[in-house]
Amino acid sequence: MTLPVTQIRAVSEPRGPRTKGRSRRPRPSARRLAPYVFVLPAVLLFAVFKLYPIGRSFVLSLFKSIDGVDTYVGLDNYARLTDDPLFWTALKNTAVILAIQVPVMLALATGLAVALNSTLLRARAVFRLGFFLPMVTGLVAYGVIFSVLLNQQYGLVNWLLSLIGIGEVSWLTDPLWAQISLGLALTWHYTGYNAVILLARLQTVPGELYDAAAVDGAGAWKTFRHVTLPGLRAAILLTTVLSTIGTLQIFDEPYVLTRGGPDNATLTIGVYLYQNAFTYFDFGYASAIAYVLAVLIGALGLIQFRVLGDKT
Repeated sequence: MTLPVTQIRAVSEPRGPRTKGRSRRPRPSARRLAPYVFVLPAVLLFAVFKLYPIGRSFVLSLFKSIDGVDTYVGLDNYARLTDDPLFWTALKNTAVILAIQVPVMLALATGLAVALNSTLLRARAVFRLGFFLPMVTGLVAYGVIFSVLLNQQYGLVNWLLSLIGIGEVSWLTDPLWAQISLGLALTWHYTGYNAVILLARLQTVPGELYDAAAVDGAGAWKTFRHVTLPGLRAAILLTTVLSTIGTLQIFDEPYVLTRGGPDNATLTIGVYLYQNAFTYFDFGYASAIAYVLAVLIGALGLIQFRVLGDKT
């Protein structure tokens, strides 16, 4: 007697323990939502600490405190900027720093990057670290250090100048010297940082280009102009944009060194914004200054990308 095929399979296959339920695989919709669940905490933090303050600041710029009551005034705070001489003074001082200090700093950073990339320099890692260390110093800390060094009565700089017969210089109490002191402090702090960025880009320039320039008989200046500078184009654009944004937002250095003085010579937009917000408690006007500053930064950044960006 022979058994049917189906019964043979049923007899030959071992029976395993019965499971109470089938194993469930995650649904496709759940798998699609998983990345958003992981990103959600970062999005919430960004919304609470970034997006909300930005939106709240714009709302504040449309109000003014009158007799302790926030009153809607529309665009009056923005119109007030056009007739505010202190705002234009702060804008002029910031523009002077941007037009003079930033190009000088970037030129020094470019020369420093070329020197640090030279094979003739020994212990290059030590020099790179030394020039980058000022960037590690806190803004307030190095501002206090410069205020002590440049003190007119007991500062180290004036003491060294007295050794060679030069009298006391009013570094922080004379309007012109205060602007020069601020420029020196900014240059000391940020030159090494920009040099490291330029150096990183410089090390990606193919060595064959320098070999070809040498074969063609190009000197040091022509090699720098036709090989080094084109290779640094992207890094120069980056450092220019970052330096522009940082200069327009500058606050710590002039506030620590001179509090915006003397005679408003070092009053920047950042310092003036702080004064209106936390000295006069005019948050609406301070918010309007902040938004005008943001538009100015965006416009200058766009112009720099148009001028220095890759045309291709």
